[in-house]
Amino acid sequence: MDALSTLSAEVPHLQASFDPTVVFGGVTQYIVWMVICWIITCAIVLVVAKKLTLIPTNKFVNTVEYGYQFVRNDMGEGIIGHGFKKHVPFLATMFFFILVSNFVGLIPGCKTPTGTISVTWALATISFVYFNFWGIKAKGGLAYLKSFAPSGLPTVMVPVIWFLELISTVIRWLTLAVRLYGNMFAGHMVLGIFALASSVFLTVGIQALDPISGVLSLPWFILLIAMYALETLVAFLQAYVFTVLSAVYVQIATSAH
Repeated sequence: MDALSTLSAEVPHLQASFDPTVVFGGVTQYIVWMVICWIITCAIVLVVAKKLTLIPTNKFVNTVEYGYQFVRNDMGEGIIGHGFKKHVPFLATMFFFILVSNFVGLIPGCKTPTGTISVTWALATISFVYFNFWGIKAKGGLAYLKSFAPSGLPTVMVPVIWFLELISTVIRWLTLAVRLYGNMFAGHMVLGIFALASSVFLTVGIQALDPISGVLSLPWFILLIAMYALETLVAFLQAYVFTVLSAVYVQIATSAH
């Protein structure tokens, strides 16, 4: 069998490897990895909290502290503005958990929790409930619902705009979940295909004494390295985008206008 035929036969198995698989008692491997990533995130926070010093000396601690300051200043103060401090713990928790989950998924043999829609739905639900809770707390339940339609609209337009804004608010829930899941799943699928292609072409080249297949494994391997570097950037960007959007939604919900 030639390399392309072998690759075609193996791709369905690769795709099936991303499907949720029950490990025990209805718990899938993604839930297990979610718990592992949660433990890693907690461990990082606790270790860094114990090693904080007035004069920074540890590069790892400095990096985590810089990440926290980045969330605090760029996403908290920069987007939410007045009263942002009470939202920083939530934003930092979401950012670091998603970031850790995305990076763990880049380790060969590991799974990223954000690579399944159930986990990203849970994260999106937390964000959705959070910003609506603070919107209701800031304005009151009825006033918050009324705020979906801006003041000053013609009376006949109020119900139309209110309904469209309500749909827009609910869609935020969907987009938060699907954007994170889609990007992480697609990226890991591409990494898997490039890794599989490199392996298949090299194996066929050795077993069938086909130098062409062996040589063709090299471009696939180079593409794998390039895609791996790109996916590392995407892992950070998706954590950033999710957290930034959550901050924007908090600002919109709590804003007086």
